[in-house]
Amino acid sequence: MSRRARFAVLGSRLALVAGLALPLAGLAAPCPAPGQWLVADGTPVATDALMRDLARQSVVLLGEEHDRPAHHRWQLHTVAGLHALRPDLVIGLEMLPREAQPALDAWVNGELDEAAFLEASDWATAWGLDPALYLPILHFARMHGVPLKALNVAPALRRRLAGDGWASVPAGERFAIPPPAAPLPAYRRSLAEAFERHAGDDDPAALERFVAAQLVWDRAMASALAAAAEDGPLVVGLMGLRHLAHGHGVPHQLADLGVTDQRSLMPRPRQADCQAPPEGLADGYFTLGDEAPFAAPVPPRLGVMIGPHPAGVVIQSVEPDSVAAAAGLREGDVILAAAGRPLDAPAELSARVREQPPGTLLPLEIRRDGDVREVLARFPATAP
Repeated sequence: MSRRARFAVLGSRLALVAGLALPLAGLAAPCPAPGQWLVADGTPVATDALMRDLARQSVVLLGEEHDRPAHHRWQLHTVAGLHALRPDLVIGLEMLPREAQPALDAWVNGELDEAAFLEASDWATAWGLDPALYLPILHFARMHGVPLKALNVAPALRRRLAGDGWASVPAGERFAIPPPAAPLPAYRRSLAEAFERHAGDDDPAALERFVAAQLVWDRAMASALAAAAEDGPLVVGLMGLRHLAHGHGVPHQLADLGVTDQRSLMPRPRQADCQAPPEGLADGYFTLGDEAPFAAPVPPRLGVMIGPHPAGVVIQSVEPDSVAAAAGLREGDVILAAAGRPLDAPAELSARVREQPPGTLLPLEIRRDGDVREVLARFPATAP
C-alpha cells in the first residue's frame, strides 16, 4: 500500500475519534454501560453520530466470534440502523463461497424457504455452524430486499492459490480475484506466532503456505467487498474478528484495492475494570451486556471447517486457539472415525462433537500422509 493510502486510512480513523467523541465530551462515564458505542480509544460516542459517520463510508466491517449469539444480535441491530440511513445497503458474508451466490440471490428474491436455501447454499459443508445464528440477518435482508454477497472462496481454491501460487490459476478460475498485497509486518508476525503455537511444524515452507492461505482468505473477501461497493452502495461485511483486527487482514487488502473510506467495528464485553480497548484494534466498539446467566450453554466446538471425503471427513481449515489446534489437527487431515464410530458425512462429526461432555476427551482416528493415527481432542471443562 502506498504511503498516501496509509495516511488516508490513518487520517480517516483519527477523524472518527476526534470528530465523533465531541458530542459526549465531559459526559463520559467511568465504565461504558451496555449498549454504549465507543470510538477507537474507548471514548463513548452517541449512536446517532456514529451511525451518520458509518453511513458515509463505502465499506463497514462487523466482526464476530462465529458461535456467539450476542454478536449476531449486535450485527443485526447495526445493519438495521445503517439501512435506515442507507437503503442501498449490501451485506457481504464470510460464511459462503462464491459458488453459493445463486442461492443467496434466490433467497432474497423469496424463491426458497429456509430448508431449500440451506441445501442450495450447501451451508452444512461450506460453514457448518448452526444456521439459526444467521437466519435473523438473512430474513432481514429478504424482508427489505437487501442484496447478499458471498465473500469467500471454496477451500479447494484456497489451497490451490496458497500452494501453487496465483499465477498458476487462471483469472477465470479464481473469480478474477487479484493477487493479495503483502501482509503488514505485524500481521505476518501474528500469523507466524499462531502457526508456531499450534502447527507443531518448524518447516519454513509450511509456514509460508499457512500465511499464503490467510492472505487468500483476506483478499477474496476484500475483493468481493470492493466490487460490491463500486456502484456506490454501503457494503457491510460480516466476518470473524481476526480478519479485521488491527486493520491487518481485510482492511489492509481493501486499502490496497483503493477502498480507504472504511470502518472496522467489534462487539466488546463490558469490562469490570473499565479497561480501554487495545490500541489500534478497531475503529469502534459496541458494549455488550452480560447475558451469561440467561444464555444456553455454548455447545462444544472442535474448531475446524470440514468437508466430505470418500473415507470420512476432510479438515479444510483449523481455527487458531481451538480444541482442534491444541490436539494437533491440521488442514488436509482426514477424520475416519470419532469415538470409535466411522464417519460418513460432516454432519455426523458435528453431531458427535455437540454430544461431547465438557472436560472430556474425544478420540479421533485420522489419516495423514497415508498414515493412520489416533488423536485425542480435549474439550474444556467449562464453556469458553
